[in-house]
Parts: sequence; structure tokens; C-alpha cells
Amino acid sequence: MDRQKITPYLWFDKEALEAAELYTTTFGNSKILSKSSLENTPSGKVDMASILIEGQEFGMISAGPLFKINPSISFMVNCESIEELDRLWNKLFTGGEALMELGKYPFAEKYGWLQDKFGVSWQLIYRGKEKFNQKIVPTLMFVGEVCGKAREAMSHYASTFPNSTIGDMMTYGAGEEPDKEGTVKHASFSLAGVEFASMDSAHDHKFGFNEAVSLVVHCENQAEIDEYWGNLSAVPEAEQCGWLKDKYGVSWQIVPNAMDRMMGSGNQSKIAKVTEAFLKMKKFDIAELERVYNES
Repeated sequence: MDRQKITPYLWFDKEALEAAELYTTTFGNSKILSKSSLENTPSGKVDMASILIEGQEFGMISAGPLFKINPSISFMVNCESIEELDRLWNKLFTGGEALMELGKYPFAEKYGWLQDKFGVSWQLIYRGKEKFNQKIVPTLMFVGEVCGKAREAMSHYASTFPNSTIGDMMTYGAGEEPDKEGTVKHASFSLAGVEFASMDSAHDHKFGFNEAVSLVVHCENQAEIDEYWGNLSAVPEAEQCGWLKDKYGVSWQIVPNAMDRMMGSGNQSKIAKVTEAFLKMKKFDIAELERVYNES
């Protein structure tokens, strides 16, 4: 299976491994790919996991309470039956809360939006016989100061990544205040072949995009890293360890695929040296990381 170019990454306080176990035992075609720990980070020792959920890769880290997961980025799950939806709801709802109650809606035979006990938001939907290509679709909700920017953001992202398209779009009409007429009620788009959705919401939400849910871009070489970094980074003070924040507040990690080999080598001395090196970086320098790895 080819790796998706862009994958979600979830930041937990201490619960990454517990969450990995819940998700891989709740969803089909799911498994834990790897578990590891990093020492001597700004958060101390951190646990990490890479998992597949319905064949789609997610990264996870336990790195302290600095960032809190919220519904600004949620995960739409396309269910094949009402029975599947109900089963997923019952598993994920335990210890969580409903954001939109489970039921029939104009846009779906059955739908519900919940926040699980770890804070991760899931939109479970069954559209009858309607076909879908991707089981789990990351969904970006533009609120607060960036409400009304969903259309602009999709265009910006589509111009940044090759093999990208903007799909169906529904907009708010007159009389749907506080949402402004013409802003995005729901839209689909794909980046580098990965499906996403977006929406604007002018309601008084007490959250917004932050580092707790980021999007990892897997890069083959330094040229790719430089290009994506240049196109996306808009908040210099947020640049650290391969992380950046774009002009809409969405966090991205621009990461070389070579890091998988280095950090997965099992050589603790080399891993420690590479960790020490990348913690000092903003944008990753593959040549420097390779030098440190090979010399340690």
C-alpha cells in the first residue's frame, strides 16, 4: 500500500497509547504499526504511536497538556450501514459527549457528531447507497477570526499540493445567520490525492485550530521540504522541529521520509543524536540529520 502524502497527527497529554488501542480495536482494517519513545524532549519522555485506522495512517504522541484537541478538525467516517454507524457510535461515545445528536438529517439517513473521551471529534455518517472513495475524511472547520476563509484556504492548499482538486460545495443562504450568505456550509477537496472536507461556522465556538491536531506532509527530499515550507509557513514564532502554522492557523509537520528509517533503526544512541539535532531545527535539514545519524 502506498503511503498517503498527508496524514493526521494527534497530540495527547498522556493518552496516545490508550487511544491507539481504542481506535485500532474499534475500526476495521486497523492496527498499530509502531510504538516508540523519545527521551529528553521539551516535554520530557514522550510516547508515540503510528497506527492504521481503516487503512489510513494516523500519528499520535503523548507530549503533555500544552495543546488540547478540539472539534476544529474532526474526522468524518463514511459508514457502509446503519448497523456499522451505531456500533462505532456506541464504542466511541463511551466517556465522551454528543456535539450533534445521532439521528436522521436532511443530508444523511443517519448522522451523529461526537467528541470521544480523549477529545477527538468523529462525524459518523450513513448516506445510503452513495459511494465513497475514502473511509475517513479529515474535516476543517473555520471559526472565529478565520470564519469565511474556507473557500480561500482550499484554493491555497490546492495550489500548494500537486494532484489536488476542489469538489462539491454547498454555501449558506439568506436567513442562515449568524453564518454569512455565500460562505461554505460544506465542501469537499483533495490534496495530493487525499480527501478532505471544510466548512465555515460563525457560531460562538470556544475553540480554533491549534497544534493538537496537525497534518503531516511526508517528503522525499529537501526540495519538497523547502517548497511546502515556503508555501505554508506564515507564523515564524510557531516554527519548531519541522512544525509550522499556516495563515489560517492550521498546523502542519513537514517531515522527510528518511526520518522513518533513522528513528526506526532501533539504535538508541543514533536515535538520541538525531533527536537532539532535530529539536534544534525549525525546518528540517535532511543532510544534517543524515550526517548526525551516520556519525553517531
